[in-house]
Amino acid sequence: MYEKKIPKDLSCGLNIAIEVIGGKWKANLLANINKGMKRPSELHKSIPQASARVLNQQLSELEFHGIITKKIYNVLPPKVEYSLTTGGDSLLEVLYAMKSWGEGYKETFHSLIES
Repeated sequence: MYEKKIPKDLSCGLNIAIEVIGGKWKANLLANINKGMKRPSELHKSIPQASARVLNQQLSELEFHGIITKKIYNVLPPKVEYSLTTGGDSLLEVLYAMKSWGEGYKETFHSLIES
């Protein structure tokens, strides 16, 4: 995994949370995996504006952090499925709280952008 030259301060819980879920598509990936979309092709179709490379990278990061698991079936053609771990399940509460806050702030946000 790519390492930045400036070391990250991971002594704060907020920084750790941002390290794990920070990424343009990670929240969408987690929500879609929770909805039952488990195959990479399903996840790619659910977020068409994201490149397959970026989605695969973010899936790998989520797997590295123990938020999702990747199961590879020994069949031809190869079959891969993702699922949430216990840590991923607990993270959903945070994501849904963020979604709720965003819905409440949406009107203010749009009025700031338009002015």
